[in-house]
Amino acid sequence: MKNYIAVLFATLLLSLSGLSLAKDVTNEMGPDLVTVNVNEADAQSIADALLGVGLTRAQAIVDYRDAHGRFYTAEELTAVKGIGQSTVDRNVERILLK
Repeated sequence: MKNYIAVLFATLLLSLSGLSLAKDVTNEMGPDLVTVNVNEADAQSIADALLGVGLTRAQAIVDYRDAHGRFYTAEELTAVKGIGQSTVDRNVERILLK
């Protein structure tokens, strides 16, 4: 019975320490989040800020913006050739629309 209680207690401690570690990682990532205003930024800035978007796709965003006007929602970026919904979903917190 003592061993059972010791194992249960150890498991509880490990579970709680994992939760606090996850919280610390989340807090550390928040301030370092890179954002970019896709309505004003140049292609290099967009490529640097958005995950999975290289310089070619970033230039396509700039070209589309120049031809069609500003973006009002992040989802409008899917109209740019090579930018899919999964890319937008992955970067929604990084995309600014000022």
